[in-house]
Amino acid sequence: MLAVLRAWPARRWFVALSTAAITYLVIAIPTVLIPNPWFAREIPPTIWAQPVAIVSSVLAGMLTATYVRSPLGNEQLEREGRAGLLGGVVTFFAVGCPVCNKLVLLALGWSGAMQFFAPVQPLLAAASIALLAWALVRRMRGEIACEVPARA
Repeated sequence: MLAVLRAWPARRWFVALSTAAITYLVIAIPTVLIPNPWFAREIPPTIWAQPVAIVSSVLAGMLTATYVRSPLGNEQLEREGRAGLLGGVVTFFAVGCPVCNKLVLLALGWSGAMQFFAPVQPLLAAASIALLAWALVRRMRGEIACEVPARA
């Protein structure tokens, strides 16, 4: 994995850093991890919400950077985009306010959101990081894999 990262050109690192920053803002502003005048939060963020948002954003940035043309020349990579996208969406639910989420509130009500959804949020956080990490590892392993020649 380190060999793949060392081979990344500056363009890939730029994509990784800029995507990580944008992803963090897209997650942190609506979930009010960054206080702002546009959104409100009834329940304060948990102590683990900020680190989860940061780690997820970094993983999403690195995963996005793997889609920039490979310097190693192996362009026959399996697309792991669905797992990465799912990981980003799950992160949003994991760090968000349990009673501010309209879908959860509609399905469970205020007390149900606090009683059933809030305790599940740490598991969602772990799942989101695991999905993003899995997709990133699969993409990076694909860059160093040798292509198998097609049968005649």
